[in-house]
Amino acid sequence: MKTTHRIALLFNANKSFDREVIAGIAAYLGSTRSAWDLFLEEDFRLRLAGIESWQGDGIIADFDDPAVAAALSRCKVPVVAVGGSYADEAAYPRGVPYVATDNYKLIKLARDHLIDVDLHRFAMFSLPKARENRWAQERENAFCSLMRDDQMDAEIFRGCETSASSWDEAVQGQIAWLRSLPKPVGIIAVTDARARQLLQACIIAGIEVPEQVAIIGIDNDPLVRMLTRIPLSSVIQGAQEMGRTAAHLLDQMLHGVRLRDTRIQVPPSGINVCASSQHQPVRHPHVMRARHFIRQYACQGIKTHQVAEYVGVSRSSLETYFRQELGCSVHDVILRFKLDAARAGLESGERSIADVALDCGFTSTQYMHLVFKRELGYSPRAYRDRAFGVEAASPAAMA
Repeated sequence: MKTTHRIALLFNANKSFDREVIAGIAAYLGSTRSAWDLFLEEDFRLRLAGIESWQGDGIIADFDDPAVAAALSRCKVPVVAVGGSYADEAAYPRGVPYVATDNYKLIKLARDHLIDVDLHRFAMFSLPKARENRWAQERENAFCSLMRDDQMDAEIFRGCETSASSWDEAVQGQIAWLRSLPKPVGIIAVTDARARQLLQACIIAGIEVPEQVAIIGIDNDPLVRMLTRIPLSSVIQGAQEMGRTAAHLLDQMLHGVRLRDTRIQVPPSGINVCASSQHQPVRHPHVMRARHFIRQYACQGIKTHQVAEYVGVSRSSLETYFRQELGCSVHDVILRFKLDAARAGLESGERSIADVALDCGFTSTQYMHLVFKRELGYSPRAYRDRAFGVEAASPAAMA
């Protein structure tokens, strides 16, 4: 008879990274014959009280929090640690296998992307120094190392922790920092949550994104994406692969394999490139301002005359500027942003085609169908099927 093991997962699932790790653990269990009864708090938050005396068989835990590492140092059951990588080998916990996200590669991938969109100035938005933010300081160190290699100064802003009482102060500090930076500039935020704050600060301050400030976060958090007016670019951590790897290591330990100081670094999975970092050099200030407005409101059904009113010029003048600068009309740019939003909505698989059409500002599903066929050569349904690797049943499916 198969042995069932009682396993505790010590994570804060209000964090995107932790949720993805847990999803990877679940994927491992679904693909193997391992029988685990999983212990998590009802609200999926991490609580340590009494964990050292827990009567289970194993633990997988987020070691980015020093309190977790300290509490589990007294634990008698097998433990697998998950967390950020460290440049200093001595910073890793001793006596436990450790699965790490590669902080250096996360930052390098983000910076390489900003270089690819023709940016030459870079900055980082981090978190205040604290023991529980060691992973953020590691990302700062990676950024500084990359900038040193290119003989450039590393501009880092930490700001303050945000709360109801400090929100206005935090936003004003971010705006002051943003205004002080030479433009255009690419900014790497240590998380999507910090990137979202910067996007809001830019909108409040009237700073064009990404013409003046291009922003990229880390985590590819779907909740953050829904809360930003301008779609956020983000580095995709290999968190699910980390979860699968951690589960595999613990499974080995439960069967008598001694691993102790085994360390595995998991590289990022890629980048979800969206509007916030798609920098395209634009010379004319009216075009820059118009595109900033379109990015925020294209999916709300704005028209060319509304864009011209926002910029403060006549419709015909704005059309002339767009033709000279971008080689297309204002309507073409609005439609391009609506199309990009619709593609992202279809790729997520979370909404119906009709809902995607409505959310992205198309007047009807039929009109979105027409635009997709004209611009991409596929119907919305065929596009979504291709995104999920589904073969069309017949040529009629492409219609």
